[in-house]
Amino acid sequence: MTAWQRLQRLPRAELRAEQDHLLRRYVREYLYPFSPYYRALFDHSGVRPEQIRTVDDLRRLPLTKKQDLLPTDADPQRFKQFILQPDAASLKASWPLAKKLPLLWQKWTQGTEAVKRRLRDEFAPCFMTFTTGRSAEPVPFFYSAHDIHNLHDTGARLVDVMALDPEYRIANVFPYAPHLAFWQVFFAGQAAGMMALSTGGGKVMGSSGDLRAITRLRADALIGVPGYVYHLLRRAVADGLDLSSIRCVVLGAERVPSGMKDKIVQLLEATGAHDVRVFGTYGFTEARMAFAECPTKGNEYTGYHLYPDLAIFEVVNPQTGEVLPDGESGELVFTPLRARASTVFRYRTGDLVRGGLQYEPCPHCGRTVPRISSDLTRESSLKDLQLLKVKGTLVNLEDCAMLLGSMPEVEEWQIELRKKDDDPLEVDEMIVHLAVRPECGEDAAAERVQELFKSRLEISPNQIEFLGLEPMLRKIGMETEMKEKRFVDARPKV
Repeated sequence: MTAWQRLQRLPRAELRAEQDHLLRRYVREYLYPFSPYYRALFDHSGVRPEQIRTVDDLRRLPLTKKQDLLPTDADPQRFKQFILQPDAASLKASWPLAKKLPLLWQKWTQGTEAVKRRLRDEFAPCFMTFTTGRSAEPVPFFYSAHDIHNLHDTGARLVDVMALDPEYRIANVFPYAPHLAFWQVFFAGQAAGMMALSTGGGKVMGSSGDLRAITRLRADALIGVPGYVYHLLRRAVADGLDLSSIRCVVLGAERVPSGMKDKIVQLLEATGAHDVRVFGTYGFTEARMAFAECPTKGNEYTGYHLYPDLAIFEVVNPQTGEVLPDGESGELVFTPLRARASTVFRYRTGDLVRGGLQYEPCPHCGRTVPRISSDLTRESSLKDLQLLKVKGTLVNLEDCAMLLGSMPEVEEWQIELRKKDDDPLEVDEMIVHLAVRPECGEDAAAERVQELFKSRLEISPNQIEFLGLEPMLRKIGMETEMKEKRFVDARPKV
């Protein structure tokens, strides 16, 4: 029985006891002795590693922010401070005899070089990805061979949670880039022994090239960014292609509107595919792993199933950093339990989760591991708009995206923020650019958008502009940008 098979059905108390044990070991034997940044943080905060005995003790430590990773004039390579850097002295001082004896035995029987290779495999960076869309400058995150093994393991767990058949042939249309989404799919295919074709997305082969590859492969699973997958399937319907082989669609890198799942199913039905399962996934570069929903007959949102032996998640008040009770909405905080190379600890993800963490057994699959609510929002999507002269209004652009992405009459969209008359001192304006289905009237669509925005978000777009589908695709950079330009902030910088 694998660790995952054992863990996914354990009672909550046993899962927490397992996390407490792994946390104590990780802090004392890896984080404090080998991380320059966190050793200094512990010392500055007056916290000894021995004081971190349980998950509840994490709140003794300050939270780590994205800004803490960014380069400064004084430290242009600040990311190196987050890489675990053991040496002979720190290994000797921090590791218990039970961990040192195997190294000594290997040294006596195989020589010093064998020990060096073993430690290099565990700690030395050998692979790199970058953060994207989360800071002013991409930050590198390194993997050791140990971390690559974890990426294989989490890939196998994703396949298990989504109940994918190892015989499936996968079409991976995530953009080819040093970003987690692409590589998690690649290593998942490797771990499960699945046939996987990685096209690199629209920027590499274009939608026509991707569709040719998918039809020739007779893919069972289609995996990519929601907007691009929808675009591909719309093209497939227009071209009369046969995609009847597709049995599931896995969406990642963005929040998935509820209506998007329905739209994808309808498009696939038009290409001959039926009873298709559609899954959302959640991951971020700093975690170096991703999480998935489990299957349901109606493609319901089940929450992202976590791996309690690999990471701890907390939910905190975004303003105060205070840990919130179970089920309360707040910001997700991430702490790894088996990471090497680049390592963050009590890391503020910037992702706001409605409904917090869910600990009751999943009503669909019965797993007892914690779940993150599927209702996530990036903090960067919250914009303070001066819609009135008197006060600002906090607008969640991702909530706007959910409404537009769920509307059956809307094909593509973009939200643009401007200043009235391009005057920096004037009020903000929100312009919604739309491409609607040919059978839908523009006036009716505009009225429906205004109605939904007013009733759900308590704001109204200042203007709704209509474009044809092809001009809209060019506007959002569907096949020219690494990620579609859904939100454009054209307000003057002051």
